[in-house]
Amino acid sequence: MLKVWQPAYVGIGSNLADPPAQVLRAIDHLQGVGGFRLVLRSRLFGSRPLGPADQPDFVNAVVGGLTDLEPQALLAKLRALEQAFGRPRQRPRWGPRVLDLDLLVQGRACRNEPQLSLPHPGIPVRNFVLYPLADVAPDLDVPGLGRVAELKARVSTEGIWPIELGAAPSVALPSTG
Repeated sequence: MLKVWQPAYVGIGSNLADPPAQVLRAIDHLQGVGGFRLVLRSRLFGSRPLGPADQPDFVNAVVGGLTDLEPQALLAKLRALEQAFGRPRQRPRWGPRVLDLDLLVQGRACRNEPQLSLPHPGIPVRNFVLYPLADVAPDLDVPGLGRVAELKARVSTEGIWPIELGAAPSVALPSTG
């Protein structure tokens, strides 16, 4: 049977145990995930925590690739990679984490299941997703939400900054409006 490859975008985040190194290590490991071919990766961005403020800032990135897996199968591989990095199955919502992998978009799939929503429902409101996603796919039409560049233009720049590897976090990005 002929394999059908479709684009998939994965959000990566960490705020524990040297977050920039964890994100880069995750990107390296994603290159070895069967059924997923990594094609693009964003710059790293620092961001304030979404949940409780009494935790370290996050480092975020997005990778784009091609997959011949069904969304549930790709999500299972992402969860297995999180666990290999030491993330427990049960975890506090929006709490600190060594690694967080989110399947953001896969082809034109639209799903709303207990374990998987596609596209990821946080995309239109999370600058820490949209800035790195715009690095790799500014013209991507997210099903039911619109173009990434247009979505990015609607979110605040507050609490997000690009990370220069080997340098301390810089100031927040200038406001776009």
